[in-house]
Amino acid sequence: MGLRGTRELRELRTWGAAHPRAVDIGLALVVQAAMTMPFVVPRGPELEPATWPAYGLTTLTVVPLVWRRRAPMTVLLAILATSALYRLAVEGPGQPLPYTGLVSVYTIAVLAPPWQRLVTAGLMVVAVPVSVWLNTQSARELTFSLFVFGAAYAFGRLTEARQRAQAVESERAAARERARIAREMHDVLSHAVSLMIVQAEAGPLAVRAAPERAEAAFDAISAAGRDAMTQLRGMLGVLREGEDAPRAPQPGIGELPALLERVREGGLAVGYATEGGVRALPAAAGASVYRIVQEALTNVVKHARARTAEVRLSHAGGVLRVTVTDDGRGPQGGPGGHGLVGIRERAAAHGGTAETGPGPGGRGFEVRVLLPVGKGTT
Repeated sequence: MGLRGTRELRELRTWGAAHPRAVDIGLALVVQAAMTMPFVVPRGPELEPATWPAYGLTTLTVVPLVWRRRAPMTVLLAILATSALYRLAVEGPGQPLPYTGLVSVYTIAVLAPPWQRLVTAGLMVVAVPVSVWLNTQSARELTFSLFVFGAAYAFGRLTEARQRAQAVESERAAARERARIAREMHDVLSHAVSLMIVQAEAGPLAVRAAPERAEAAFDAISAAGRDAMTQLRGMLGVLREGEDAPRAPQPGIGELPALLERVREGGLAVGYATEGGVRALPAAAGASVYRIVQEALTNVVKHARARTAEVRLSHAGGVLRVTVTDDGRGPQGGPGGHGLVGIRERAAAHGGTAETGPGPGGRGFEVRVLLPVGKGTT
């Protein structure tokens, strides 16, 4: 099945879950059409006549299926009663398969509690042999009937197990998405607020000593706030519109220069170098590299008391090495908390690793991330 067919099937299932009564009415109509066939095909003179009373009782056997989800056990009892009435009260065409009973047993296997499933098994053990005895008294028909009812029940239990597994996976996916959004919001807010605090603290001094720098500080605060609001608005839009809503493109390696410029406006001298060419990365990997660099620089601004930092990207042998180094006070008083945990999680999500420790020569602090990204193209 192609991508289009898969999407249409998913949409059909979603519609069916939202309109269960319509689905049950449609199923009853399909069963009614199948049970109508013996009444409309030509019949030999030796067979029972296809009368309107018999057809009306056949329809009465199908009608309870409309309520099969609401009261599956009651529906089964109603079907057994009407089927017995059809067999004992009228002479009409038989059916090649017990459609209504199979649908009812399947529904009970999917939806009913254990005690109802146990009662259903007991009823089938009694009802199937009695029905065969009233019909043909054939061992072959008895074996076939027991087989199809057993298959309907087994298929129903498999469906229930699949639905339960899907529900568990949906819960896990929702938890992963909540964790992802929380991590994204932490990175965006932590970075923006850190830059704004640095600029705000430097503002009064700049007003007294260099008024022209005060204007730049306020511009930096405004730019950081606007950038944070834009990214948060995109994340919250996904939450409001659902997981199928189109997501705004996440920042990637191409946005790193703008990120570094905003950090420089906060007073930290940040260098940027690449080795092995800047390679095209998948969107998810590019966004992770951006967030890793953003969080590492946020930690430098918040904790390191550094004057300079350097961001270096090195691509070789299908591995991207991301290194962020500062000349601050190092690991003893260095960054910690959720930021470094988030960096490790992002690296692990792409099969990579993240390490932290002293910078070259034991000075400052360094974040080292290795991401397998393939050879790509320059």
